[in-house]
Amino acid sequence: MPGERSAIDPNDSTDPTDPRQLIVWMGWDPREQMAWHVAAQSLHVVSPRVIPRRLSLSDLQERGLYTRPIERRGVDFWDPISVAPMSTEHAISRFLVPYLCEYRGWALFVDGDVLFRRPIEDLFALADPQYAVMCVQHPPLGSAAPKKLGQTQTLYSRKNWSSVMLFNCEHRANQRLTLDLVNKLAGRDLHAFCWLDDHHIGMLPAKWNYLVNVTAPHLDPDPNIIALVHFTLGVPALAGHESDPFAEEWFAAARAAGYTQP
Repeated sequence: MPGERSAIDPNDSTDPTDPRQLIVWMGWDPREQMAWHVAAQSLHVVSPRVIPRRLSLSDLQERGLYTRPIERRGVDFWDPISVAPMSTEHAISRFLVPYLCEYRGWALFVDGDVLFRRPIEDLFALADPQYAVMCVQHPPLGSAAPKKLGQTQTLYSRKNWSSVMLFNCEHRANQRLTLDLVNKLAGRDLHAFCWLDDHHIGMLPAKWNYLVNVTAPHLDPDPNIIALVHFTLGVPALAGHESDPFAEEWFAAARAAGYTQP
Protein backbone atom coordinates (compact mmCIF):
# COMPACT_ATOMS: atom_id res chain seq x y z
CA MET A 1 0.00 0.00 0.00
CA PRO A 2 1.23 3.59 -0.55
CA GLY A 3 3.09 5.37 2.22
CA GLU A 4 1.51 7.58 4.82
CA ARG A 5 2.71 10.34 7.08
CA SER A 6 2.72 10.17 10.83
CA ALA A 7 -0.61 10.91 12.39
CA ILE A 8 0.56 14.08 14.13
CA ASP A 9 3.25 16.00 12.28
CA PRO A 10 2.40 19.70 12.57
CA ASN A 11 5.86 21.10 11.97
CA ASP A 12 6.17 20.29 8.28
CA SER A 13 6.70 23.37 6.15
CA THR A 14 3.95 23.65 3.56
CA ASP A 15 3.98 24.97 0.03
CA PRO A 16 0.52 25.01 -1.59
CA THR A 17 2.13 24.79 -5.04
CA ASP A 18 3.90 21.53 -4.15
CA PRO A 19 1.55 18.50 -4.13
CA ARG A 20 4.01 16.63 -1.91
CA GLN A 21 3.21 19.13 0.83
CA LEU A 22 -0.57 19.24 0.53
CA ILE A 23 -1.98 18.20 3.90
CA VAL A 24 -4.66 15.51 3.79
CA TRP A 25 -5.90 14.07 7.09
CA MET A 26 -7.94 10.87 6.83
CA GLY A 27 -9.98 9.68 9.77
CA TRP A 28 -8.67 6.38 11.16
CA ASP A 29 -10.81 3.80 12.91
CA PRO A 30 -9.23 0.40 13.73
CA ARG A 31 -12.54 -1.27 12.89
CA GLU A 32 -12.35 0.15 9.35
CA GLN A 33 -8.71 -0.40 8.42
CA MET A 34 -9.49 -1.85 5.01
CA ALA A 35 -11.61 1.17 4.10
CA TRP A 36 -8.77 3.51 5.12
CA HIS A 37 -6.18 1.62 3.07
CA VAL A 38 -8.45 1.59 0.01
CA ALA A 39 -8.99 5.33 0.36
CA ALA A 40 -5.22 5.87 0.64
CA GLN A 41 -4.64 3.70 -2.43
CA SER A 42 -7.18 5.66 -4.47
CA LEU A 43 -5.51 8.93 -3.41
CA HIS A 44 -2.14 7.53 -4.48
CA VAL A 45 -3.54 6.76 -7.94
CA VAL A 46 -4.94 10.23 -8.62
CA SER A 47 -2.31 12.24 -6.69
CA PRO A 48 0.77 10.04 -6.30
CA ARG A 49 2.85 12.70 -4.56
CA VAL A 50 0.26 13.44 -1.86
CA ILE A 51 0.73 11.29 1.25
CA PRO A 52 -2.22 11.07 3.67
CA ARG A 53 -1.93 11.44 7.42
CA ARG A 54 -3.85 9.20 9.81
CA LEU A 55 -6.06 11.05 12.25
CA SER A 56 -5.82 8.45 14.99
CA LEU A 57 -7.72 8.79 18.26
CA SER A 58 -5.21 6.70 20.20
CA ASP A 59 -2.36 8.96 19.03
CA LEU A 60 -4.28 12.05 20.04
CA GLN A 61 -5.10 10.59 23.45
CA GLU A 62 -1.49 9.59 24.08
CA ARG A 63 -0.41 13.17 23.43
CA GLY A 64 -3.10 14.55 25.73
CA LEU A 65 -4.84 16.37 22.88
CA TYR A 66 -8.11 14.44 23.01
CA THR A 67 -9.34 14.34 26.60
CA ARG A 68 -13.08 13.78 26.13
CA PRO A 69 -14.51 10.74 27.93
CA ILE A 70 -15.56 7.83 25.70
CA GLU A 71 -17.69 4.81 26.52
CA ARG A 72 -18.20 1.63 24.50
CA ARG A 73 -21.83 0.57 24.05
CA GLY A 74 -22.16 -2.44 21.75
CA VAL A 75 -20.94 -1.44 18.28
CA ASP A 76 -21.17 2.25 19.17
CA PHE A 77 -18.83 4.57 20.96
CA TRP A 78 -20.72 6.83 23.31
CA ASP A 79 -19.74 10.42 23.98
CA PRO A 80 -21.06 11.45 27.43
CA ILE A 81 -20.56 15.16 26.71
CA SER A 82 -22.81 14.96 23.64
CA VAL A 83 -25.07 12.33 25.24
CA ALA A 84 -24.96 10.67 21.83
CA PRO A 85 -23.24 7.84 19.94
CA MET A 86 -20.12 8.24 17.79
CA SER A 87 -20.20 6.06 14.67
CA THR A 88 -16.41 6.36 14.22
CA GLU A 89 -13.44 7.16 16.43
CA HIS A 90 -12.83 10.34 14.42
CA ALA A 91 -16.36 11.68 14.82
CA ILE A 92 -15.10 14.60 16.91
CA SER A 93 -11.31 14.50 16.59
CA ARG A 94 -11.59 15.86 13.02
CA PHE A 95 -12.11 19.31 14.48
CA LEU A 96 -8.56 19.26 15.84
CA VAL A 97 -7.12 19.64 12.32
CA PRO A 98 -6.48 23.43 12.52
CA TYR A 99 -4.81 22.96 15.91
CA LEU A 100 -2.68 20.09 14.58
CA CYS A 101 -1.60 22.34 11.71
CA GLU A 102 -0.69 25.10 14.19
CA TYR A 103 -3.33 27.30 12.53
CA ARG A 104 -1.20 27.58 9.39
CA GLY A 105 -2.04 27.00 5.74
CA TRP A 106 -4.77 24.83 4.26
CA ALA A 107 -5.59 21.23 5.19
CA LEU A 108 -8.17 18.73 4.03
CA PHE A 109 -10.03 16.35 6.32
CA VAL A 110 -11.89 13.37 4.86
CA ASP A 111 -13.62 10.42 6.48
CA GLY A 112 -11.76 7.13 6.07
CA ASP A 113 -14.41 5.50 3.85
CA VAL A 114 -13.96 7.51 0.66
CA LEU A 115 -12.74 6.83 -2.87
CA PHE A 116 -10.76 9.53 -4.65
CA ARG A 117 -11.45 9.74 -8.40
CA ARG A 118 -9.88 13.07 -9.36
CA PRO A 119 -6.57 14.71 -8.37
CA ILE A 120 -6.79 16.24 -4.93
CA GLU A 121 -4.82 19.20 -6.28
CA ASP A 122 -8.04 20.17 -8.08
CA LEU A 123 -9.80 20.45 -4.73
CA PHE A 124 -7.09 22.54 -3.13
CA ALA A 125 -7.25 24.80 -6.19
CA LEU A 126 -10.75 25.82 -5.02
CA ALA A 127 -9.41 27.18 -1.71
CA ASP A 128 -10.80 30.68 -1.17
CA PRO A 129 -9.15 32.66 1.64
CA GLN A 130 -12.36 34.48 2.56
CA TYR A 131 -13.67 31.23 4.06
CA ALA A 132 -12.61 29.40 7.22
CA VAL A 133 -14.04 26.06 6.06
CA MET A 134 -15.25 24.88 2.67
CA CYS A 135 -17.47 21.83 2.22
CA VAL A 136 -20.28 20.31 0.18
CA GLN A 137 -23.43 21.67 1.77
CA HIS A 138 -25.74 18.67 1.72
CA PRO A 139 -29.49 19.17 2.22
CA PRO A 140 -30.99 17.93 5.51
CA LEU A 141 -31.77 14.22 5.85
CA GLY A 142 -35.37 13.27 6.47
CA SER A 143 -34.35 10.19 8.46
CA ALA A 144 -31.20 8.30 9.37
CA ALA A 145 -31.14 4.50 9.21
CA PRO A 146 -28.39 2.53 10.96
CA LYS A 147 -25.18 2.32 8.96
CA LYS A 148 -22.05 0.23 8.54
CA LEU A 149 -21.96 -2.38 11.33
CA GLY A 150 -25.26 -1.27 12.80
CA GLN A 151 -24.05 1.98 14.33
CA THR A 152 -26.69 4.50 15.26
CA GLN A 153 -26.85 7.66 13.17
CA THR A 154 -27.67 10.95 14.84
CA LEU A 155 -29.50 13.69 12.98
CA TYR A 156 -28.13 17.19 13.51
CA SER A 157 -27.85 20.49 11.69
CA ARG A 158 -25.60 20.35 8.64
CA LYS A 159 -25.41 16.57 8.65
CA ASN A 160 -22.57 15.20 6.47
CA TRP A 161 -21.04 18.63 5.84
CA SER A 162 -18.09 17.80 8.08
CA SER A 163 -17.22 14.51 6.36
CA VAL A 164 -15.09 16.40 3.82
CA MET A 165 -13.75 19.74 5.03
CA LEU A 166 -11.17 22.00 3.44
CA PHE A 167 -9.84 24.00 6.39
CA ASN A 168 -8.27 27.42 6.04
CA CYS A 169 -6.31 26.79 9.22
CA GLU A 170 -4.97 30.31 9.52
CA HIS A 171 -8.34 32.02 9.10
CA ARG A 172 -9.00 34.24 12.10
CA ALA A 173 -12.35 32.55 12.80
CA ASN A 174 -10.64 29.19 13.23
CA GLN A 175 -8.64 30.59 16.13
CA ARG A 176 -11.81 29.93 18.12
CA LEU A 177 -11.49 26.21 17.42
CA THR A 178 -9.19 25.62 20.37
CA LEU A 179 -8.17 22.41 22.06
CA ASP A 180 -10.42 23.32 24.99
CA LEU A 181 -13.43 23.96 22.74
CA VAL A 182 -13.11 20.67 20.86
CA ASN A 183 -12.84 18.76 24.11
CA LYS A 184 -15.88 20.25 25.80
CA LEU A 185 -18.56 21.03 23.19
CA ALA A 186 -21.30 18.62 22.12
CA GLY A 187 -20.46 16.89 18.86
CA ARG A 188 -23.67 18.08 17.19
CA ASP A 189 -22.57 21.69 17.75
CA LEU A 190 -19.13 21.10 16.27
CA HIS A 191 -20.60 19.33 13.24
CA ALA A 192 -22.89 22.34 12.79
CA PHE A 193 -19.81 24.62 12.63
CA CYS A 194 -20.92 26.45 15.75
CA TRP A 195 -17.65 28.39 16.01
CA LEU A 196 -18.23 30.04 12.62
CA ASP A 197 -20.53 32.70 11.27
CA ASP A 198 -22.43 31.48 8.21
CA HIS A 199 -20.48 33.73 5.85
CA HIS A 200 -17.27 31.99 6.85
CA ILE A 201 -18.48 28.65 5.41
CA GLY A 202 -17.73 28.23 1.72
CA MET A 203 -19.39 25.84 -0.69
CA LEU A 204 -17.59 23.08 -2.57
CA PRO A 205 -19.11 21.52 -5.71
CA ALA A 206 -21.26 18.46 -4.99
CA LYS A 207 -18.85 16.21 -6.91
CA TRP A 208 -16.36 16.49 -4.02
CA ASN A 209 -18.53 14.55 -1.55
CA TYR A 210 -20.93 12.21 -3.30
CA LEU A 211 -22.84 10.26 -0.63
CA VAL A 212 -23.59 6.77 -1.94
CA ASN A 213 -27.28 5.87 -1.51
CA VAL A 214 -27.88 9.13 0.36
CA THR A 215 -27.53 11.94 -2.18
CA ALA A 216 -30.98 12.52 -3.68
CA PRO A 217 -31.18 11.28 -7.31
CA HIS A 218 -32.18 14.68 -8.65
CA LEU A 219 -29.05 16.17 -7.04
CA ASP A 220 -26.64 13.55 -8.40
CA PRO A 221 -23.84 15.06 -10.45
CA ASP A 222 -22.81 13.34 -13.67
CA PRO A 223 -21.11 10.06 -12.61
CA ASN A 224 -18.28 10.85 -15.00
CA ILE A 225 -17.33 13.98 -13.07
CA ILE A 226 -17.77 12.74 -9.48
CA ALA A 227 -14.41 13.44 -7.85
CA LEU A 228 -14.81 11.89 -4.40
CA VAL A 229 -17.17 9.06 -3.49
CA HIS A 230 -18.16 8.71 0.15
CA PHE A 231 -19.48 5.31 1.24
CA THR A 232 -21.07 6.81 4.34
CA LEU A 233 -23.53 3.93 4.88
CA GLY A 234 -20.89 1.24 4.40
CA VAL A 235 -18.09 0.33 2.01
CA PRO A 236 -18.75 -2.38 -0.61
CA ALA A 237 -16.93 -5.01 1.48
CA LEU A 238 -19.84 -4.96 3.95
CA ALA A 239 -22.81 -7.23 3.38
CA GLY A 240 -25.58 -5.51 1.50
CA HIS A 241 -23.31 -2.95 -0.13
CA GLU A 242 -21.52 -5.16 -2.67
CA SER A 243 -23.46 -3.71 -5.60
CA ASP A 244 -23.60 -0.08 -4.51
CA PRO A 245 -22.65 2.62 -7.01
CA PHE A 246 -18.88 2.72 -7.60
CA ALA A 247 -18.45 -0.65 -5.88
CA GLU A 248 -16.44 -2.07 -8.78
CA GLU A 249 -13.98 0.82 -8.59
CA TRP A 250 -13.69 0.36 -4.83
CA PHE A 251 -12.96 -3.36 -5.17
CA ALA A 252 -10.31 -2.62 -7.82
CA ALA A 253 -8.64 -0.18 -5.42
CA ALA A 254 -8.85 -2.80 -2.66
CA ARG A 255 -7.02 -5.32 -4.82
CA ALA A 256 -4.39 -2.72 -5.69
CA ALA A 257 -3.96 -2.05 -1.97
CA GLY A 258 -3.11 -5.71 -1.43
CA TYR A 259 -6.46 -7.16 -0.37
CA THR A 260 -7.17 -10.48 -2.04
CA GLN A 261 -10.67 -10.74 -0.61
CA PRO A 262 -13.04 -9.93 -2.00
